[in-house]
Amino acid sequence: MGIDELYPSDRLIAAQRATAAAGLDALVLTPGSDLRYLTGYDAHAGERLTCLVLPAEGEPTLIVPTLERPAAEASPATGLRIVDHADGVDPYPLVVAALDGPPASVGLADRMWAEQVLALRAVLPGAAQRLASEVLRELRIRKSPAEVAALAEAGAAIDEVHLRMGEWLRPGRTEAEVAADIAAAIRAAGHVSVDFVIVAAGPNGASPHHGTSNRPIGAGEPVVVDIGGTMPSGYRSDCTRTYVAGGPAPADFLDYYAVLRDAQRAAVAAVRPGITGAGADAAAREPIAAAGYGPAFLHRTGHGIGLDGHEEPYLVAGNDRPLEPGMAFSIEPGIYLAGRHGARIEDIVVCTTDGVQRLNTTPTELIAL
Repeated sequence: MGIDELYPSDRLIAAQRATAAAGLDALVLTPGSDLRYLTGYDAHAGERLTCLVLPAEGEPTLIVPTLERPAAEASPATGLRIVDHADGVDPYPLVVAALDGPPASVGLADRMWAEQVLALRAVLPGAAQRLASEVLRELRIRKSPAEVAALAEAGAAIDEVHLRMGEWLRPGRTEAEVAADIAAAIRAAGHVSVDFVIVAAGPNGASPHHGTSNRPIGAGEPVVVDIGGTMPSGYRSDCTRTYVAGGPAPADFLDYYAVLRDAQRAAVAAVRPGITGAGADAAAREPIAAAGYGPAFLHRTGHGIGLDGHEEPYLVAGNDRPLEPGMAFSIEPGIYLAGRHGARIEDIVVCTTDGVQRLNTTPTELIAL
């Protein structure tokens, strides 16, 4: 998987055509996943302006601080025209100069800083501001074979960490101590950064986004471990397994874990072209509700993943968009009993031409350590 396959140069052309089709004169993208998707440049986000000015017609321009020009030139974006600005010089006129006349409308990176949005409004007062995702959503939502390979590499790396959980997770250790070991292992498995580590034992497992605490893990307590990071490719991992260490799990937990396991498997099996995001969500939700745990499933079934940890498509009630080959997302139902314990099982999967491919391949049974 070469960098040219992962970040092909023709993406800029495709984005320009889509920009014109959306009735926009240009996209202006500051550091983030959209900029990296189009250029391969993992730009630093800071108070100094970095942005890609992508007109619907004409030459794209990458505007960077002078001190970051070497990094931009060393990136896959090196074929772009690069214009730099020194400290103390207003960079926003460079955006105007990169456009062929005053635009009527521009698409801005969805997560652009407010100070940048307002500065662009000041230098382009006649331009309506819209979201760049109107253009880029359709380009990014279906992954190329190279992107699927990058996500599979990320999935294999995070699977390695889950397979080592018995080295760290044991009664008496705090959630935070276990999380520190996991974070080091995520990097050792090939990630360049740790995006999150959730270690949620006992009653903390009933909070889906608990994080960690200094609470010691008790013998026989269920422990939800949800972990993920970013690979050198820029693509992300995200996988959850539930563990029990040092003793038998509570009987009521074992009852609903079996329901959850079957529901997660059913949702994975339901993935195919044509099923909607809402339909995939229902495939997980209906068996959990039928077993009496419907109110304890607190969140959507899944989220897309790629250069962002959460992106489209979302598997949630009300999303009637059909899934298509190349869409990558999580399948992660959970059951959470407040004050007692909880469980979640999460795999990243890809919709294929005839079904589904799991990118996390470790067992989904309850793991006793």
